[in-house]
Amino acid sequence: MNKMKITLTSSDATINFGKSVADLVSAGDVLVLDGDLGAGKTTFTKGLAAGLGIKTVIKSPTFTIIREYQDGRLPLYHMDVYRLENGGGADLGLEEYFDSDGVSVVEWAQFVADELPAKYLAIKFERTDNDDTRILSLEPHGAHFEQIVTQLEQQYGQ
Repeated sequence: MNKMKITLTSSDATINFGKSVADLVSAGDVLVLDGDLGAGKTTFTKGLAAGLGIKTVIKSPTFTIIREYQDGRLPLYHMDVYRLENGGGADLGLEEYFDSDGVSVVEWAQFVADELPAKYLAIKFERTDNDDTRILSLEPHGAHFEQIVTQLEQQYGQ
């Protein structure tokens, strides 16, 4: 498995990295984002959305659980399943999103681990001592996502 680490030194760099990922994703792709509150998950998703051509303002879906954005090259389904800590993921019909014509971004995916597809890209966001710097660890699950990570490594010189 081809893992990648990248250090991003600003929120703009995180947004630009999201745009780079947007260039490589296709319908049915699932991205699993892990990291503490304020680690950059929603900032990355804003970049991903911008890269997909979505003009709508991206907000964290903490209270709605799933936000849908339909106005880009691919639809974006942004999920924050933190509130499902005590279960309930099976009732949301997540597989319908995962098998759809869009890209699904799942924050706090450990709470719906049983619902995740076998193939996805996991991105872990780690804070550093510098408030603006984040270390992202990418772990592909499946050949398609290994190819995406290889392309990102080439682009970012990792």
